Amino acid sequence: MTNEGTIDRAIRIVLGLGLLSLVFIGPQTPIGYVGVVPLATGILGFCPAYRLLGLRTGGAAKK
Repeated sequence: MTNEGTIDRAIRIVLGLGLLSLVFIGPQTPIGYVGVVPLATGILGFCPAYRLLGLRTGGAAKK
Protein backbone atom coordinates (compact mmCIF):
# COMPACT_ATOMS: atom_id res chain seq x y z
CA MET A 1 0.00 0.00 0.00
CA THR A 2 1.65 3.18 -1.19
CA ASN A 3 0.34 6.71 -1.44
CA GLU A 4 3.42 8.43 -2.86
CA GLY A 5 4.45 8.80 -6.47
CA THR A 6 7.93 8.12 -7.82
CA ILE A 7 9.01 11.76 -7.90
CA ASP A 8 7.64 12.37 -4.39
CA ARG A 9 9.56 9.34 -3.09
CA ALA A 10 12.80 10.46 -4.76
CA ILE A 11 12.50 13.97 -3.31
CA ARG A 12 11.85 12.57 0.18
CA ILE A 13 14.87 10.25 0.00
CA VAL A 14 17.21 13.02 -1.18
CA LEU A 15 15.84 15.43 1.44
CA GLY A 16 16.17 12.80 4.19
CA LEU A 17 19.75 11.99 3.26
CA GLY A 18 20.56 15.71 3.08
CA LEU A 19 19.17 16.35 6.54
CA LEU A 20 20.91 13.30 8.00
CA SER A 21 24.20 14.53 6.57
CA LEU A 22 23.91 17.55 8.90
CA VAL A 23 24.50 15.18 11.81
CA PHE A 24 27.86 13.97 10.50
CA ILE A 25 29.05 16.69 8.09
CA GLY A 26 28.79 20.45 8.27
CA PRO A 27 27.39 22.01 11.43
CA GLN A 28 27.02 18.58 13.10
CA THR A 29 23.70 19.42 14.67
CA PRO A 30 21.32 16.80 16.10
CA ILE A 31 18.39 18.52 14.34
CA GLY A 32 19.50 16.54 11.28
CA TYR A 33 17.93 13.42 12.77
CA VAL A 34 14.62 14.85 11.55
CA GLY A 35 15.78 13.48 8.17
CA VAL A 36 14.86 9.98 9.31
CA VAL A 37 11.17 10.77 8.75
CA PRO A 38 11.30 11.74 5.05
CA LEU A 39 13.88 9.04 4.38
CA ALA A 40 11.69 6.33 5.93
CA THR A 41 8.51 7.51 4.20
CA GLY A 42 10.35 7.75 0.89
CA ILE A 43 11.74 4.23 1.17
CA LEU A 44 8.42 2.75 2.31
CA GLY A 45 6.34 4.77 -0.16
CA PHE A 46 3.73 5.46 2.51
CA CYS A 47 3.09 8.74 4.34
CA PRO A 48 0.72 8.65 7.32
CA ALA A 49 0.00 12.40 6.95
CA TYR A 50 -1.15 11.84 3.37
CA ARG A 51 -3.48 9.11 4.61
CA LEU A 52 -5.02 11.41 7.24
CA LEU A 53 -5.51 14.18 4.69
CA GLY A 54 -6.72 11.84 1.93
CA LEU A 55 -3.89 12.77 -0.46
CA ARG A 56 -2.17 10.61 -3.08
CA THR A 57 0.72 11.61 -5.34
CA GLY A 58 0.99 8.25 -7.07
CA GLY A 59 -1.58 7.18 -9.71
CA ALA A 60 -4.97 5.61 -9.10
CA ALA A 61 -5.72 3.53 -6.01
CA LYS A 62 -5.35 -0.23 -6.50
CA LYS A 63 -8.32 -2.36 -5.55
